[in-house]
Amino acid sequence: MPPVKDDLIFNCVEVNIPEKSPGKGTALVDVRACNKPAAKVWFRGVRSSKFRHVYGVPFKRERCYDNIKITRNAHDSNFCAVNPKFVAIVTEVAGGGAFLVLPLDHTGRLDFNASRVTGHKGPVLDIKWNPFNDNVIASCSDDCTVKLWHIPDGGLSMHLTDWLVELHGHKRRVAYIEWHPTAENILFSAGFDYLIFVWDVGKGEAVKVIDCHSNVIYCMSFNRDGSLLATTCKDKKLRVIEPRRGIVLSEGPCHLGTKASKCTFLGAQCKVLTTGFSRHSDRQYAVWDQHDVSEPLACETIDSSSGVVFPYYDYDTNMVYLAGKGDGNIRYYEVVDEAPYVHFLNQFLSGNPQRGLGFMPKRGVNTSICEVFRFYKLHTSRGLCEPISMIVPRKSDCFQEDLYPDTAAPQPALSARDWLSGVNAPPLLISMKTGVTISTHKPRNNKDAPALQPQDANNRKKFAFLSRETTPDYRPLATWQGNQDDTQQVQVTEKCQKQNSNQNTKFHQLQKMFGKQAGDVEVVPLYKQINQGDVFNTEHELRLAFNRQGEELRIVKRQLQNSQQRVRELEQHVASLQSRLNTT
Repeated sequence: MPPVKDDLIFNCVEVNIPEKSPGKGTALVDVRACNKPAAKVWFRGVRSSKFRHVYGVPFKRERCYDNIKITRNAHDSNFCAVNPKFVAIVTEVAGGGAFLVLPLDHTGRLDFNASRVTGHKGPVLDIKWNPFNDNVIASCSDDCTVKLWHIPDGGLSMHLTDWLVELHGHKRRVAYIEWHPTAENILFSAGFDYLIFVWDVGKGEAVKVIDCHSNVIYCMSFNRDGSLLATTCKDKKLRVIEPRRGIVLSEGPCHLGTKASKCTFLGAQCKVLTTGFSRHSDRQYAVWDQHDVSEPLACETIDSSSGVVFPYYDYDTNMVYLAGKGDGNIRYYEVVDEAPYVHFLNQFLSGNPQRGLGFMPKRGVNTSICEVFRFYKLHTSRGLCEPISMIVPRKSDCFQEDLYPDTAAPQPALSARDWLSGVNAPPLLISMKTGVTISTHKPRNNKDAPALQPQDANNRKKFAFLSRETTPDYRPLATWQGNQDDTQQVQVTEKCQKQNSNQNTKFHQLQKMFGKQAGDVEVVPLYKQINQGDVFNTEHELRLAFNRQGEELRIVKRQLQNSQQRVRELEQHVASLQSRLNTT
């Protein structure tokens, strides 16, 4: 070491050493400066975070959903929706649109003839579960409609073609749908007609139309209480909208690439994260202030791949997951309040690219293994839906309160009327420690499904009528009449008149020929008489008797058909009367 000159200043400064370095404590570093004050050098090391070691674990093959014909549509959507009861996957069909709904525990190889939801006339583009009712799912399609479906608890036993509500309003295909996070029965839909419809699905009507976009809408995202809506558009702009009035609060240029961009709100930090492409087709993410989107707070390049990146934000852990369509990896970051606002943690690597990703709501994750997020990955090359758990490594088996704060409950904080009148409310919270994984079911009533209730009642009556066993009475007519009271005798007389007019007394002639006369108590069946050999002696008489009985059976069948037609007419009349009573 050369000698230190007199005109140089020798300084010793403290340097922070990370905990996992070989020598803990402080170290002295030589710093030399010429005619300048003493300089400080700080070595910070690896950033401390309890989510730094999060890792992904794919489920075993027997716990996956196999043999699924996943859709090959090129639309930029997830094609998968999950809740604590069901997993729904858009499937490939020839003509029309369909999606599959399976209970979570129905894993393994799927039956080729599995039941599906097949009510759309065009390909299904997006599906979303109702956050407040685990048995109701919404779907939008290329046929310009949005439909709501009710899934029974045990799953589908047959193809479902009857919807709860059908929403008409878009003039072109509907690309994306989003449920309001806190208000009940409020659904948003974005179509290729550049419009966003606000639906009150309880009434089955549009309550607001947002017309502020000049091109195709790429994405919609709500903030925590649903008071603001962020959208990205093909005109390369990010907009923050007040959805009840349809007013654009802030607007600015977003990613300048030609492909689709996505967005999501970042919790309570009043910030928006977007993913998209640069001018040179590099994938990047950016963080914006929701009050001023003219300039990004931070912008970073991810890589140079071509797949659209989807952001998934977890409000409870302040982690955001970035997954590209066609990629095999999932990157995850931690969001903080200070610059650079987003810190890279790690990534989950896989050799199988993904066509779409569904994610489980926080109330459905497994807290016993410290699972903080769960994806449902749709493979591109195989018909496989593979769950992937994101786990924080912890040695203790106890409930980790720092990992699981109170999360959003499956109950609305507002009614549709309150939200439309201008009321805002944060979501209701529920503890993750007290059995939140138990999924909810809210029974339907006439208001929930006014169009489907009469049809269900008709089907139940039909099945009940057809399931009743017919017990014919072959006793002699006079004997049967003698055991009845006067009221029943009147009914029997009317019935006998109808039988005489309809059957032309042929059945009674057969009774007189092959049975005992009126007044006898016991009637010997026809096959016993034939075995005795004292009635029929020729084949010609047997053929005549057979033909007569066949004609009688045909007459009875026609009567049964007439009675069924009458039952249907009466049921329709009852249904119309019930609808009138409900409207009044």
